[in-house]
Amino acid sequence: MRRWENGEIVEIEPPAPPEPSPTITDYENAIQNLVDSTARERQFRDGVTLASYTASTKPKWAAEAQAFVAWRDNVWFYAYGELDKVQAGHRPQPTVEQFLDEIARIAWPVA
Repeated sequence: MRRWENGEIVEIEPPAPPEPSPTITDYENAIQNLVDSTARERQFRDGVTLASYTASTKPKWAAEAQAFVAWRDNVWFYAYGELDKVQAGHRPQPTVEQFLDEIARIAWPVA
């Protein structure tokens, strides 16, 4: 693109197109990554694996799994509730990063 500036023709870069708005799948993938990375904080492969330890015979693992499942449920309950508000026009659409910042972090049980 060119324009006339101070008596000369100058080349200008067209403005970058705006970033597309995140999709529900973008939010879901980011939240699932948060859930799985939180499980890995305790050396579990992923959230599904950690959740399977709720009835473990090892008290530490059972307590971690129970805390994790309660946290995970609250994360998804909050996420879908807020995304419903976005879709209904009751709140502005956040970026994925902003949305993740809204999610409460887990409180692991004390050993």
